[in-house]
Amino acid sequence: MAVRLTRPFLPFALTLFILGACGKGGDPQRPLPEVQQAAVTESAFTDDVDTVSTLEASDLVQLAAQASGRIIELKITQGDRVIPGQLLMTLDQAQEQAKLAGLKAKEQKDLLELKRYEFLVPLGAAEASERDQRRAIYIASREEVKAQEATLAYSNLQSPIAGTVADISVQVGDVVRNGDPFTKLIRNNTLEARVEVPSTYADRIRVGLPVLLSLPGRNEVMARSSVMSIDPGINSATQALLVMAQFPNPDGKLRNGQRLRTRVQLDSRQEPSVPFAAVTQTSGQSFVFRLGTLKDLEAQPGKADLARIKKGIDRGVIPPATQFALQTPVNLGALQNNRYPVIKGLKVGQKVITSNLLSLRHGVPVQVKN
Repeated sequence: MAVRLTRPFLPFALTLFILGACGKGGDPQRPLPEVQQAAVTESAFTDDVDTVSTLEASDLVQLAAQASGRIIELKITQGDRVIPGQLLMTLDQAQEQAKLAGLKAKEQKDLLELKRYEFLVPLGAAEASERDQRRAIYIASREEVKAQEATLAYSNLQSPIAGTVADISVQVGDVVRNGDPFTKLIRNNTLEARVEVPSTYADRIRVGLPVLLSLPGRNEVMARSSVMSIDPGINSATQALLVMAQFPNPDGKLRNGQRLRTRVQLDSRQEPSVPFAAVTQTSGQSFVFRLGTLKDLEAQPGKADLARIKKGIDRGVIPPATQFALQTPVNLGALQNNRYPVIKGLKVGQKVITSNLLSLRHGVPVQVKN
């Protein structure tokens, strides 16, 4: 009948394991627990301000109708790439064309009157003041024609910059009024992140600090930049300091309006570290199982039965080069990039166990797989 060992009986079970390993010569040698190891290495750790920011395109133009009328031609759709000067939309020009024709006719009439008075004045048939008055009338007519031609030019809306067309809110046949917005032109080559930093960090913020962008809830860095400018004041409502960072976007991964996790790195340092998988917690204290030799175990015996272990080595049941799991209390910092900084308890180069932790106790001989 199978017997299930609950956690309180694990120390007893491990004692039986060691006794079995050191038992009579005829007893079969039990395999040592297999574990994986990792070295204590120097890793970079940072003090971060972790927040969320919204990206804004540096080049963004809100397009609006420059004249009133009915749309008779729409030459763009969402996602189109346009160049400066490209025709985007044409409005119905019938009324404006008729008005222009009338103004041109009046201009020609006023020009003929001016020429007539210029002919009559030298002959004494008209006063010079009358000629000057006719000249003023002609100049006013000419300016009215120019103004109407400019209005007609506004009926043909052209792209002011190169960019990508956003959502379009009108279609052919719609009537628009002067100033009505209908789409945006966005150039995502460069985007700006507006980062709001709590005012408690104001004395640590400076131009040039690294700024990292990631997807919400992720650690993988999408883009890196640095603090470009710092607002001289604190927002009285939010008690936040506005920090700006600019991100080149040659591959187009970032988008205008995108909200991303944003980290401003206040400080960076190298510290000894261990993987997340190597750490266990007991009553609020962090522990790792360090790999050590018999000599290390003798220096840190704890409750290990050294006499029986040495007897097993002397009889050849436990190989002389066997390594042991040494439960070691450690003081750790905050987890970053799946590693803990080690404040106290370990040195760079020491090996820690990263697997099978729940079946280990201090002083248990182990077999390292990697």
